Amino acid sequence: MTSKPKAQLAPLPRTEILVYWVLSFGSHLYSFYQLHRFSKDHEASLVREFQLEKGLLKGFKRDPLDFEWSFWTEWAKKSLLWTLIGHGVVSRLTSTFYPKLRLPALTIYGVLAACSVLGIKGVSLLLVHLSLSFSVAQLRKPALSWAFSLLLLSTLHIQPLQDIQRRWYKSEEEYYLLLFSVAVCGLRFISFSLEHCWSPLSHGGGDVVQLSWLFSYTFYHPFFYNGPVITYKDYTEQMRRPAEESDREESALSYFLLRSVRIIVWWCIAEYMIHVMYMHCIQSNETYIEILPPWALGGLALALVQFFYVKYLVLFGLPSMLATLDNLVPPQLPRCVSIMYSFTGMWRYIYVPLGGSRHGALYKMLSTSLAFGFVCLWHGGHDYLQYWALMNWAGVLVENGLKSLFASSFIHSTVEQNFSAVMKRRCIALLSAFSTAMLILSNLVFLGGIHVGRIFWKRVFIQGWSTIAPPMLAFLYCFAQVGLERTSHPP
Repeated sequence: MTSKPKAQLAPLPRTEILVYWVLSFGSHLYSFYQLHRFSKDHEASLVREFQLEKGLLKGFKRDPLDFEWSFWTEWAKKSLLWTLIGHGVVSRLTSTFYPKLRLPALTIYGVLAACSVLGIKGVSLLLVHLSLSFSVAQLRKPALSWAFSLLLLSTLHIQPLQDIQRRWYKSEEEYYLLLFSVAVCGLRFISFSLEHCWSPLSHGGGDVVQLSWLFSYTFYHPFFYNGPVITYKDYTEQMRRPAEESDREESALSYFLLRSVRIIVWWCIAEYMIHVMYMHCIQSNETYIEILPPWALGGLALALVQFFYVKYLVLFGLPSMLATLDNLVPPQLPRCVSIMYSFTGMWRYIYVPLGGSRHGALYKMLSTSLAFGFVCLWHGGHDYLQYWALMNWAGVLVENGLKSLFASSFIHSTVEQNFSAVMKRRCIALLSAFSTAMLILSNLVFLGGIHVGRIFWKRVFIQGWSTIAPPMLAFLYCFAQVGLERTSHPP
């Protein structure tokens, strides 16, 4: 269900909340333990089939099949970690000694860092996209800017162009880095184009000034390769904002040390997970998913979505830390799916900018379908992404339909007369358990493909409707209560 305002969430007895926390935490640990046992029992066959790597921990193998984690870990070791550190050094030096030169210095550093990794040809391709997007934006037609941006995005999937770009590099990994960079920069070009169409004079200056800001926005190094993405308006406003007097060297250093420790802890958790649970190898073979014991099956689902969550705490955590030191306000880090009890809470940041619920039910359906359609297209438009987008779109519509139903005068008055505030919260959590189940299922389709989602659906809701589904929903009810508690009392 959709989240309620904090004031409408009735507090539960502390003992009850403690029970929910213990059951939530305990079910995670036990299911992970069962998945670990299954991984060790089948380690020999997994080694033969998937070439498990030698682990960083003695006596453990390492699951290498999460492409993103392996890809960005290797690139971090090669160059990206060092260029990010270099960005931080340049930023602090210019902020201290030459504040007026900070922005051009960071822009030049970003261009040089991109050239060192992508090469002149790769950066030239980005500059072509940038120039074309800037030119189209001058027409100040949002629909035209959207159409042209989608056209540029589609060029990433044209085989002859892919073959040409692959020949620029010695390895497939270098080409993929170009692909990711162009895709993420495409989001920035869309943001710039729409801001320019909606409020062309809001930032002042002529075309040269606008173009220089677009260069700075595009080549801002911490966000360049993989995000996260902030809007052009936020970037320019925050970069113009003078640093607060309280932002002393001591406070910046303490923030840097604290966040660095947190990122290292997240990295250690992610590495530990792929050392003790071979979830990516297991999900790649349907036979293993079919024979997993029920608790290990639940552990596989939780491990996949939790690893995805922790992974992006690392991948977005370091760039966000550097951006914060640059006086920017980066997007919030990802939220844990286990306690994410609402489709609309999960995707509010996408469909609200397209109109959300402000223009009626029909516009809401259209805006959500366009939002998920774009996310699907941006990720490649594969068949499993289409299923994922459809599931999330349906989830948002069902939740909003139920919200409208319960807001009707008859239902609302009935609920108010017959249910206490505490009982209403329990009912919300019960309904939210179904939302959490569908959220996890859609994430499994996104992370593992259609076959993973299909087998989970069959084993849990078809074959296990009376044995697996009820206890699973009971634990998800506990997860939802924990999520509601964190919403009403954020840390």
